[in-house]
Amino acid sequence: MIRPRWLIAPQEFKGTLSAAEASAAMAEGLRQASMDVVLDVAPLADGGPGTVDALLAGGRGERRLRTVRGPMGAPVEAAWARLEDGRTAVVEMAAASGLSRVPPEARDARAACTYGTGELMRAALDEGCERLIVGLGGSASTDGGKGALEALGYRFLDAQGNPLPPGGASLAKLARVESDARHPRLGKVELLAATDVITPLLGEDGAARLFGPQKGASPEAVEELEAALATFARVAGESAASTPGAGAAGGMGYGLAALTGAKLTSGYVMVSRALGLERRVLLADLVLTGEGRFDRQTWLGKGPGALARLAREHGTQVVLFTGSVHADALLDMSLFRDVVELNAQARPGASAHDTLREATARWAMGRLGR
Repeated sequence: MIRPRWLIAPQEFKGTLSAAEASAAMAEGLRQASMDVVLDVAPLADGGPGTVDALLAGGRGERRLRTVRGPMGAPVEAAWARLEDGRTAVVEMAAASGLSRVPPEARDARAACTYGTGELMRAALDEGCERLIVGLGGSASTDGGKGALEALGYRFLDAQGNPLPPGGASLAKLARVESDARHPRLGKVELLAATDVITPLLGEDGAARLFGPQKGASPEAVEELEAALATFARVAGESAASTPGAGAAGGMGYGLAALTGAKLTSGYVMVSRALGLERRVLLADLVLTGEGRFDRQTWLGKGPGALARLAREHGTQVVLFTGSVHADALLDMSLFRDVVELNAQARPGASAHDTLREATARWAMGRLGR
């Protein structure tokens, strides 16, 4: 008898489970339902949290730890990786400057900065990497990458020549950017910004208006940040502002593209190639993916949405497990065979791991008629 093969490829469930933890919970649930299914596990990332882990899984390398400045200024320990080829380094901005680094009550999209991400980039440059991948996603800030660029030697000055304070709100007073002191190797490396969304810098789908509220920005703060980023674009060059991915990581996609010449590329595509995801989809009879919230952002470059499109191309059905479903997500439900909303069936007091495991088991038993 030929055993069915199911691919487990969830993204992180933001704030509760990493992609690897979600994969483990789903696998446990499926094993609980049946031992007859062959499971292929591929934790997914798209430039956001888990990108370093995913690229290390796709090819061996060495993880490095460094203490850097967190998004609100306190020191944090963050990892970056040197891949096996010896020439490629991977920095995950969420590790140093991510929303998960800031308690909900302390989130401030106006003041949070990306300086620690720049410190990780500097460490990779100091070690002589020739290719630097920066995963952009899961950020706490809306500073256009200003903090990271400052850590690399750029200076952001007001009309009086004074350095701007940390955070995106201060970009409203930006008059010029000086790059004379930038890291000497920055122009010698292949710099790839792996974005988790395809949004532009400005507008309704931009860094401030679409993502600012989840970072603690009030409606007034959102408009303040929108105006500040618009000033940044006028000073640094408006051509890159409309590039898909410019709005990723609070506009860091724009900052890197405009000032360092970084190439904006899909984080999902990069990770999926490293994991051989298309081949694994072709081999699978069913794909199970997941994320914390199924909303409009799912279709703007996030891993589960991109994976669902890939699976449809190959005629493979996809099941999505998600904490919650937002009304604006219902753009093309035909991409999913089933959408399982976890919050609607969570057992009181159950951990996120157990909730996902139990929901996966229930779904699989229904699918298998048990």
